[in-house]
Amino acid sequence: MAKINLLPWREVKRKEKQKEFFSMLGLVAVGGLVIWFMVHMFHNQLIDRQVDRNQFIVTETANLDKKIAEIQELEKEKQRLLDRMRAIEQLQGNRPLIVRFFDELVDSLPDGVSVTSITQQANNITITGEAQSNARVSSFLRNLESSEWLANPALDIIQAKNASGTRISGFTLRFQQVIPNADEDDA
Repeated sequence: MAKINLLPWREVKRKEKQKEFFSMLGLVAVGGLVIWFMVHMFHNQLIDRQVDRNQFIVTETANLDKKIAEIQELEKEKQRLLDRMRAIEQLQGNRPLIVRFFDELVDSLPDGVSVTSITQQANNITITGEAQSNARVSSFLRNLESSEWLANPALDIIQAKNASGTRISGFTLRFQQVIPNADEDDA
């Protein structure tokens, strides 16, 4: 007897194709998810690497800012030390000038003239004193004019005073202390 297949073969074939389609669809979906996950991980890895680079740059910038601040502080300290050294050198250089000033003052001071106060601001000197007469004050001014170390003497005040029966002239004069030949050296 001949065999007749009464089963719906088309239905079975369609189910097989549908099953195969869903299997392939699942494989493609899983493959897509795997690819998406790998791309996502790669992208996150790139972002993390860039964040690390940025953090490194920020850290190094902060370190460099600290070093710059330290260098600026050292520069300020260096400048303060240099200023102190210059002041000390200037004082050392001016030390003989003070001695020379008093030598010149003693040499210029005539008999009968006494100095009561000396004030110095930079190179400007003011002397207050008393003399037995106006002629002695004039002599003192002439002696100051002839000195190489003292220049521009000018009489500010001269007043006659009577002290214990004697007539005394009180005076105030100004002049400048100079270094001889300093102008020639500068020229």
